[in-house]
Amino acid sequence: MLQRNIILAGLLCLATTLFAQKTDDKKWDVNNPPGTYKEVEINTSEGTWMNLDVSPDGKEIVFDMLGDIFTIPLAGGEAKILHSGLAWEAQPRYSPDGKKLSFTSDAGGGDNIWIMNRDGSDAKQITKETFRLLNNAVWSPDGDYLIARKHFTSSRSAGAGEIWMYHKTGGEGFQLTKRRNDHRSRLIRNTQRRGSSCLACQPK
Repeated sequence: MLQRNIILAGLLCLATTLFAQKTDDKKWDVNNPPGTYKEVEINTSEGTWMNLDVSPDGKEIVFDMLGDIFTIPLAGGEAKILHSGLAWEAQPRYSPDGKKLSFTSDAGGGDNIWIMNRDGSDAKQITKETFRLLNNAVWSPDGDYLIARKHFTSSRSAGAGEIWMYHKTGGEGFQLTKRRNDHRSRLIRNTQRRGSSCLACQPK
């Protein structure tokens, strides 16, 4: 009886392991979720909590709405969709030379910083965070780096944050500020003016 129980327990463990391996092999794809969904067309002329930026040449505005990115002529006119899909994409910003756009996207499974050409083509993921969320990226004046906030969630809903700098080609990044703990961060804000960047931090 004991031998039979041991054999059954072993088979159960093996089945559990095989099931776990089979489940793990199927990676979640934000743009191709399991099951079915229905597309619904809506028309709107206004939005809230939108992010926008003006192109360096002063010709157009890029903005996000409901997880998609659009452009519109600065003089007014019809908005054109630049990047869309099931992934949530927001916070677009022009590079200093106006040739690239950075944006936040969860297409890779978590909020990371991406870049694409000004026309919306050739989108590439720059950061590779799987747990800490990244957003609010700004460009360095030379256009070679992106500076973004990395969030550290905790029992406090807002959590804490750190400022990290990444090369536009990717990589592990370089830490610029360090959070005091998981509940408070030293960062007050980060802003960018044309030709300069500013980080404002609390004193230690």
